[in-house]
Parts: sequence; C-alpha cells; structure tokens
Amino acid sequence: MSDSDDLKKQAALAALDHVEPGMKLGIGTGSTAAFFVQGLGERVRGGLDIIGVPTSERTAKLATAEGIRLTTLDETPHLDLTIDGADELDPSLRLIKGGGGALLREKIVASSSDRMIVIADGSKLVDQLGAFPLPIEVNHFGLGATLIAIEAAARQLDQPVTLKRRLASDGTAFVTDGGHAIIDASFGLIREPEAMNLALAAIPGVVEHGLFIGIATAAVIARPDGVIWLHA
Repeated sequence: MSDSDDLKKQAALAALDHVEPGMKLGIGTGSTAAFFVQGLGERVRGGLDIIGVPTSERTAKLATAEGIRLTTLDETPHLDLTIDGADELDPSLRLIKGGGGALLREKIVASSSDRMIVIADGSKLVDQLGAFPLPIEVNHFGLGATLIAIEAAARQLDQPVTLKRRLASDGTAFVTDGGHAIIDASFGLIREPEAMNLALAAIPGVVEHGLFIGIATAAVIARPDGVIWLHA
C-alpha cells in the first residue's frame, strides 16, 4: 500500500468510528470512500446493523460485495450521516467533488443527510479551492450553448476558465450514471466560491456542479503527523 493509500485508509477508519447501529448511511464514491466501504463491510459482517444509500453504481457493487444492506433515497429519503471523500476542501469545509464523476448523486445524498463527514488525506486540504478542475455535470442537449454560458459566468466573476470535456479511459466521451456529460472547468484559484456556486447553478444546461458549500459538517484529515478533525 502506498503512503497516500495508507493515509486515505486512516481517514476512512477514523470516520467509521462515528457509524452507529441502526444508522441510515450515505456511502460515498472514490478511492478514499472505497477504504470506508471495505471497513464498513468488516463491521457489518461482525454484526453492525446499518443500511446504506450508495452514491454511484460503482459504490453499490462494492458495497454489495462487502455484504452491506442497501436501499434507495426513494425508499429511505432521510439519512443520518453521509461519509464521502473530496478532491479538495478548504478550512471552511467548502469542497470540490466529482473527480469520480458521481457528483450529482453525491450531492443529492449528502443533502438528504443530517450530517456529512468528509474523509481525505492531507494533500486534499488547501487554503483556497481551485487547483483541482471543477467538475460540472451538463445535459447533452445544447452542450455548446451551455459551454458559452459557463464561460460568460466566469467572465462576470473576473475568473479565467478553460473548459475540457471529460473522456473515459477508452477515449470515448465520459457519461455519468445519470446519462450526462462532465465538463472539467479549470478556473485556477476560485476567488468567490459562493458566487461561483450561484452562477453555475443558474445556467439551465448545468445539471449540477462539484462545489459543495454548506453541506459538510466535519472532515477527518489523515496526515503523516497524525489525524486531525475539522468542524463547520
């Protein structure tokens, strides 16, 4: 296991201690969340009774293989806790998510939960968001017009931007679980995350974007010198 993976696992296991019997749990997507799912599976097989809502088809397959009982938000619309990773987070617990392409479901699940704990290694904690390109999930219909609108929104915020359509590993256009495209927007450092959040949400062709603001309630960060917690 690499040093980075070891830190991800430490963060995941620290958050796992906050999972209590009987919880309805949102289960995240990504490399750090995968360590959480594996740890959760061990506890479930040891007798922990929880039910989970996965944030992606990939997480659903992993959780099923681990023996974790799953449900849907239609069946269980209110959750106690979501545990998920982040591509970036700042000290105010503003996040960039969506590197794995599951941002829409991740945001729906997290927003349906009483609490959200972010799990990450220390490299994900930044002073200012934006070094990681912001994933924007968009409708295929009118894609060109949507790109123009994103560029216009960036100009209004005096924010440079380069837009790139995400490709799958085989070189074809990436398609989300919801059937949408992903545009990775490189803004550089995002000076006004709240304003960017509102501007992107106002564009009709934008299904959702990867800025998570006011959603996370705590974060556990694993660094070489130890594990730290941040709270909203």
